[in-house]
Amino acid sequence: MRWQCPARPRPAISVTGRPRRIAELRRLAKSIPRRADAWHGLVRRVAAIVRKPYAERPDRSYLVRRWPDLTAACFGTVFFWLSLTPSLVPRPWLLQGVVGGITAAIGYGVGSVLSTLWRALFRWRPSERTRAHLWQAYWVLGLVLSVWLITLSAHSQRRLRELQGLEPSLTWHTPVIMLVAALLWALFLFVARGIRLGSRTLINALHRFVPLPVAIGLGLALSALIVTIGLRDVVFQRGVIDLADRIAYATNGGTREGIHQPTSPLVSGGPGSRIHWQDLGFQGRNFAGSTPTGQEITAYTGRPAKDPVRVYVSASAPEVFSSADPFAAKARLAVDELERTGAFDRDVLAIAGTTGTGWVNADIVEPLEYMHDGNTAVVAVQYSYLPSWVSFLVDKERAAQATRQLVQAVLAKWSALPENDRPKLVVTGESLGGFAIESSFDGVDDLLSRTDGALIVGTPNFAPMSQEIRDHRDAGSPVWRPLYDGGRNVRFAQFPERDLKRPKATWGHPRAVYLQNASDPVVWWSTDLFLHRPQWLDEPLGPDITPAIGWFPIITFWQTSVDMAVSYGVEAPHGHRYGTGPVDGWAAIVPREGWTAGDTERLRQHIEEREAPY
Repeated sequence: MRWQCPARPRPAISVTGRPRRIAELRRLAKSIPRRADAWHGLVRRVAAIVRKPYAERPDRSYLVRRWPDLTAACFGTVFFWLSLTPSLVPRPWLLQGVVGGITAAIGYGVGSVLSTLWRALFRWRPSERTRAHLWQAYWVLGLVLSVWLITLSAHSQRRLRELQGLEPSLTWHTPVIMLVAALLWALFLFVARGIRLGSRTLINALHRFVPLPVAIGLGLALSALIVTIGLRDVVFQRGVIDLADRIAYATNGGTREGIHQPTSPLVSGGPGSRIHWQDLGFQGRNFAGSTPTGQEITAYTGRPAKDPVRVYVSASAPEVFSSADPFAAKARLAVDELERTGAFDRDVLAIAGTTGTGWVNADIVEPLEYMHDGNTAVVAVQYSYLPSWVSFLVDKERAAQATRQLVQAVLAKWSALPENDRPKLVVTGESLGGFAIESSFDGVDDLLSRTDGALIVGTPNFAPMSQEIRDHRDAGSPVWRPLYDGGRNVRFAQFPERDLKRPKATWGHPRAVYLQNASDPVVWWSTDLFLHRPQWLDEPLGPDITPAIGWFPIITFWQTSVDMAVSYGVEAPHGHRYGTGPVDGWAAIVPREGWTAGDTERLRQHIEEREAPY
């Protein structure tokens, strides 16, 4: 008998499951054509956009909801590319997006004006096919070149960071930069078109009563007036300035943590002072409340030291408000305080110009006090509590007037004293404070003839004596390190330890030291940047300026304006930071008897390592 393999049982087929599978197959078969149709429709739409990558407006009445002008878009894109070029200080990626968007909007406006003039003067228009090809080229080249140039800008920013002592590592989000720039550009475009729509509506309304040419003239004039008043009075004055004023006013009434009322009668706000602690303002309390004591100075020097004199008259002092001439009242009150504290019996008396908020840099004042064992007096007046950028716009002349009155009052008292029985008189100021000090004299010769020296730090481009020195500098010296009269009395420095030794010719007395960084946008900002190439871009460039920098009309002005907002984002001596430079400055101008280079190095290290009081 043959052996046979037993038959395997066949799996049972579910009678109820078969119709369900058949129904699923039928649905799948029906969906395939629908999906294919959807894909085909998508491909057709994409192909149509590629063939015509722009949209026509239904009629000329569409002003807001219409496609951008090609010429204006090209100008806006080129302006965006130019905004990627490096400037004086490094920029973070988000700020680059903001700068790029606003710059693109400016470029779009320029291109729009030129395009409108072209259409008004010439009848030729490109054909639809030519226009489509131009838009195709714009989209392809615009996107490719934008990505490439943003990548190159990252390398330029890293190089600039290395030149200014920062870590070369940098986060640079190319897609986000493009997105931020595009959103800002679209916002400005929408606002501009809204204004244009309003102008057209106004012209149409006027045309009901007057002829069309008259309606157009009146409509444009009224629109310009409304926009100007809106921007100046509503947005700027009642918006930006009022907000800044409220914030500054609230800050001025506070006191920084760690700052306490002085116990020394030699300091404003202390015992016996005519200026009460609560009337000093925020920066006045910082200045007075951080005065080092003689014991603290002795702990550093190892020599006997006095308590320094610090006099500060704030903008909110009651005696100032009740006077018909508040600037003269501040000056009189300051001199009274100097006499009360015995300031005219000290070795050195310094007049300090303040910035917009009333700030006096402790890195300028303390080195002088430590250098002279506390046998010093420093006096300052506050002309405003607003931020420096606001003070520059609305209080610049007040800074000059207030400081000039103080300088004249102190000089009158000081000049009346016997020459061999009065302190050395020096003046100092940083930023707007430097401008205020310069505005108190009739020029460099007047300053040198009436004082024993000056330390001016990061003074703005419009400061009168700085302009005088740059305009009359010795031939061959760069504007960022000008040589004036052979360096006989005035010298400029970014790296004071070496720069103040140049030239090797005899350096006479009195001396004026200018600390000026080649990369400081506060020093170089000027409205002339709109249309004129600045001298600080001439060869040779400053030591911390990248060779990739360039000048472009309008754009360089805007870049330098933005640079001022981030000029503190670098380390000294770069941007608007000057660090311990005042130590070398005072050592050159008014050193204590027996002062050595080793003492300067030691004090420089102490100022750098100590915790800044405010």
